[in-house]
Amino acid sequence: MMNCCGLLTDKKEPVPLKSIEVQLEVKDHVATVVSTLNYENKEDKPLEAVFVFPLPGDAAVCHFSAQIGQTHIVAEVKEKQQAREEYDDALSSGQQAFLLEESDQSPDIFSLSVGSLPPGESASIRLEYVTELAVQADDGLRFCLPAVLNPRYQPQGSEGPSVQVTSVPASLVPYSLSFSARVSSPRPISKVESNCSLEPLQYLNADQTQATVKLAAGHKFDRDVELLIYYKDAHQPTAVVEAGQASAKPGSLMGDPVVMVSLYPEFPQDVMSSLASCGEFVFLLDRSGSMDCPMNDSTPQETRISSARDTLLLLLKSLPMGCYFNIYSFGSQFEHIFPTSVEYSEKTMEEALKKVEKMQDDLGGTEILLPLKHIYAQPCIPKQPRQLFIFTDGEVGNTKEVTDLVKMNAGTHRCFSFGIGEGASSALINGMAKEGGGHAQFITGTDRMQPKVMQSLRFALQPAVGDISVSWDLPKGVSSTILSPPITAMFQGQRSLIYAQLTGQCSEATDGCVTVKYSLAGHPSQNQLHFNLKPAGDTGLTVHRLAARTVIRCLESESTHIEQEDGEVKKKKVVELSVQSGVSSSFTAFIAVNKDDGKAVQGPLERRNIPTPFYQMCGMATPQFAPMACMVAYSAPMAADYLCSVGEVYDCSNMVEPVIGMAAPRIASADIDFSVYEEMQYGEEEYAAPEFPPPRKDPLLRLVSLQKASGCWLLDADLAAALGKTSEEVEKAKPASVSSEVWASILALIWLHGFKMDAKEEWELLTLKTASWIKAQNAPCVSECVDAGNTLLGCSVKKEDLGI
Repeated sequence: MMNCCGLLTDKKEPVPLKSIEVQLEVKDHVATVVSTLNYENKEDKPLEAVFVFPLPGDAAVCHFSAQIGQTHIVAEVKEKQQAREEYDDALSSGQQAFLLEESDQSPDIFSLSVGSLPPGESASIRLEYVTELAVQADDGLRFCLPAVLNPRYQPQGSEGPSVQVTSVPASLVPYSLSFSARVSSPRPISKVESNCSLEPLQYLNADQTQATVKLAAGHKFDRDVELLIYYKDAHQPTAVVEAGQASAKPGSLMGDPVVMVSLYPEFPQDVMSSLASCGEFVFLLDRSGSMDCPMNDSTPQETRISSARDTLLLLLKSLPMGCYFNIYSFGSQFEHIFPTSVEYSEKTMEEALKKVEKMQDDLGGTEILLPLKHIYAQPCIPKQPRQLFIFTDGEVGNTKEVTDLVKMNAGTHRCFSFGIGEGASSALINGMAKEGGGHAQFITGTDRMQPKVMQSLRFALQPAVGDISVSWDLPKGVSSTILSPPITAMFQGQRSLIYAQLTGQCSEATDGCVTVKYSLAGHPSQNQLHFNLKPAGDTGLTVHRLAARTVIRCLESESTHIEQEDGEVKKKKVVELSVQSGVSSSFTAFIAVNKDDGKAVQGPLERRNIPTPFYQMCGMATPQFAPMACMVAYSAPMAADYLCSVGEVYDCSNMVEPVIGMAAPRIASADIDFSVYEEMQYGEEEYAAPEFPPPRKDPLLRLVSLQKASGCWLLDADLAAALGKTSEEVEKAKPASVSSEVWASILALIWLHGFKMDAKEEWELLTLKTASWIKAQNAPCVSECVDAGNTLLGCSVKKEDLGI
């Protein structure tokens, strides 16, 4: 074996992408992102560099330009096939050209082609997009710069080509990243956190409404960059009116003012504290090979699948008596624990838990569509609203098919989705929750899955909000056209965004009002927001572009569910709006051609695929896994030879080509089947992940696992051990007049409140069941039991804190 440094292509040629610079500007809950990609051709022949990379699934890409020497070229949005033809024609004639296009399969994958870069030439590509920031359960606004693009599994026999992705382990990406952010808001900025090391937050004014932050020096481009931004009083409703584009036609979306209304409904506390005692809960768990990856570097023994098993334990213990449930799992095929959903009881809960404990990442690829179709085909149980919880690392290639299916069934199924690990598709996770009227969560870095999932279960158990309507009160002469799809779901603390085009003129600056009416637990309620119609002065066209993106996504979805003739009409509307607004779509692309009278590029054009990082966990850094990682790199195709982390180069070209074959030239016509990758990488027979010592049972989960479906605990040796006591100590301290089950249950509550308050979100729901069960026993001497329990366990928990 030879030693060398850096990443090489199959011909040991350097990668022309040298660095990426990202500038983020956050205004309240909207982000503008400017990425500059710097290319340099150090070879002695002209190159075409092709880079397939992820963006947030709901991003509106609105600017694309190139700088070559003193020449600056701004790209235009054109119909996708026309843009491709112009790009190919430019390359054929020796001109420089640049093409940016969205994947046909998933709106969070883009392809950038940099054509005819002469020897010794440099080029800077500027890409700009705007996006809304999602609100997390702890009120933080989440921004994610996706660095990692995991291979997307393309189901066998599916229509359409899969996406060509040139992948390498994230630690071997050969280009650098610099990242800085500027945050401003009407409210003070409390803090900014990240999964990456940051330099200290720098406030720019005394009231702390503006600040800057950037990545610490030495950051490796080996993970998604996630920022969590916290404002004081983050849940205040807001409205921003943005003036139309002066050059656009009045009456068009870009020519008229557009208002963006952000609503945070606040529901009465007495209603929100009454959790539902009915419902059908269907849990769908990804058991593909990639679920064997560790959740993070610091705890390699805790894999995605083991964390999901622990989460299912908490979920099953927290379900209310009288509901129904079932558990599905999927890979290349799917399984279910019960043929149909069953009533929740001690027997069915224990049967399910025994099967959950045995679940492994042994079902091959990631075919999520088949189990979803099966679930949707099952008849719903009367008066038991179905709630679907989907756990996946999001590595699927048919995102649009999946989200369209969820949307078709949104009337009878509410969908909560969870993206596990780096590189989970934001288009898939956010799309399923949005179309299914639920809530999306991402578990990355050192995040624990359990508190985020339990937060979503609390949402699912909250009283359903129905009969939602939006009305506007505007001055005479001004009318509104709603651009957003109807609001189908509202949760406590979750933001709802509404975009509306304002037409007409009012005589002077005045106020408007938007009212959201809804029914909560059978009672009519409403939220109102008054706002000034005078356009804000510093928003650019951000609100218009986000509104255009919203309309484009709706039209794209509609075009796939109607007759072909009507579908072509919808497609034409998408293209027209995309070109008019300068916002990308699945039917358009950005094209820039350097038409300067320079000398044509001479010689045959060499193609260089820029590697995108995938998350290198699952043991692939060890020597025995290096050849398998090479397979991925070559199959895309790109690097059959590259430096693994042990410092050796492996040549896998002869091994892979007969299996996978070569990819077609561009994203639109690529034909790489990542099912081969996933099953070869993670299959049981050829390679197994390195063995870690089994983790010690988490004390919290150990105690929770002993709880009965009714909410009580039994007084036995297992409970005593979980409490850190002997059976004799626990028996001796029990007041004589109380039953063993009541005593055991009070001890469990005291232990949780005394030692695990930092994990309250994980156990709060299941202790509500316990408190209700204790009250139903009409047990004597409860206060005496609490005092005795505190003495035994060394705690000082008050009876009222236990809810009993």
